[in-house]
Amino acid sequence: MGGIAFDGGWILSLAVYIGVNLVVFWVAMVIWAYRDMRARSRDTLAQLFVALLVAILTIPGLFIYILLRPRETLSEAYERSLEEEALLQEIEEKPTCPGCGQRIHDNWQACAYCHTRLKKPCYHCGELLDLSWNLCPHCATDQTRYEPEDHVVASSRHIARSEPPPQFDDKWFAQQNPSNQPEYIDDEF
Repeated sequence: MGGIAFDGGWILSLAVYIGVNLVVFWVAMVIWAYRDMRARSRDTLAQLFVALLVAILTIPGLFIYILLRPRETLSEAYERSLEEEALLQEIEEKPTCPGCGQRIHDNWQACAYCHTRLKKPCYHCGELLDLSWNLCPHCATDQTRYEPEDHVVASSRHIARSEPPPQFDDKWFAQQNPSNQPEYIDDEF
């Protein structure tokens, strides 16, 4: 017959070729699984366990690893944490008005949008202080005294400066008309 002769050498060469390819593929799977786990975990024992799992169980071991491996790599987790921290810093750095929620600056005494009072000046040095502070951290002046010329708007935390009270020569009239007392204004009426 005039065809290809099937002798034992050709079949043996084909078997060796297929065997070498399978061994190379098996070693490549073990190395890939080890490197992938190394990128996803710092735990050396887990990295070795994955390499042994894939080395012993071959393709089923690789599928088991793919199903159970951590979702993100260490570099992805690091980048995500950096993004989260940058977002938090952006939120913390930009204060908002408690009245309307608009962005405000740290050196504003009142909100430019809704006129809510944000800070008060120190009675002694003039530095801006938070409304709840009773002591100026710049000059250590007590801030609990009440200025009679402040007219407080009760419902909206607004403050309006008025003219100084008139001076009376008659002491009896001044006692009957206590105009130097604070005048409270209510927006609702």
